[in-house]
Amino acid sequence: MLRAPDRPATARSAGATTPRRWPRSRPALFGVLFVLPAALYVVIFQLGPVLYGLVLSFSEYSPIKRSGPEFIGLDNYRALLDDPEFGRALLVTGRYVLQVLPFTVVIALVLAMLCNRPFRGVGFFRTAMYVPHIVSLTAVSMIWLWIYSDNGVVNELFRLFGLSEQRWLADEDAALNAASAMRVWKALGSNMVLLLAGLQTVPRDLYEAARVDGANAWRQFLAVTLPGLRPMLTYVLAMDIIYLAQGFSEIFVLTQGGPYGSTTTVNYLIYTEAFQYNQMGSASAMAFVLFAFIAGLSVIAIRFSQGRKA
Repeated sequence: MLRAPDRPATARSAGATTPRRWPRSRPALFGVLFVLPAALYVVIFQLGPVLYGLVLSFSEYSPIKRSGPEFIGLDNYRALLDDPEFGRALLVTGRYVLQVLPFTVVIALVLAMLCNRPFRGVGFFRTAMYVPHIVSLTAVSMIWLWIYSDNGVVNELFRLFGLSEQRWLADEDAALNAASAMRVWKALGSNMVLLLAGLQTVPRDLYEAARVDGANAWRQFLAVTLPGLRPMLTYVLAMDIIYLAQGFSEIFVLTQGGPYGSTTTVNYLIYTEAFQYNQMGSASAMAFVLFAFIAGLSVIAIRFSQGRKA
């Protein structure tokens, strides 16, 4: 007798249950929910104030007045072009960046190359160099305020060697140099750690090949170390420019912009304009000019660090 062909077993006929699958949109929804708190923080507390500051830069507004911001167009920016105090603050900021940046990068690179070699106590040396970075800039400025005082460490060393003491923070020519020296000491640790991380990514085979070709230590540095370190070096230069051009805490603690405005950076001038003279509109305009100034310096530094491509 002929048998009917067996029908293929289905999940329902076999009594098996298929696992329930989430809709394709469900993982995307979970991703949005996880990102939403951080996105709200950025929009409300970072992007929102920036956009409001941009609106204020085209307005005249004082918080002590009951009236709100009054739109005046580009008048705040035109006033900055004719303001000698702002021009001088811009020059002081540029000088401050150019004084600190080369020393922090070059000395940090030397220290990173030293720490890249094994020797006894290298771990302690790395930690000791990095400690100033984790200390608050305000606290560091307070320490250096005592160091630069009349009876501070620097003047005591001068007396020890028979030199005349100096009023480091009260002299118009020395105040900015004193603040720059403090900022170099503060930034060395972080730059050293970043450049050390960059050095450890350079393949050792390249150094061996360079030695086989007869390259000395200097040629190895130019042909192997610098090209391999270029991405990290570009990052260090850009971040240092951003932080230095926004210098405020050290100026506020050490000199408060003096003497005679010789240490008044743009960021400190923004503070005085906004919170001492209550001119929020012009202070916002200064902030966006400073933003353009930092962006320009960063582009120049990145182009310089990248150099010509082979």
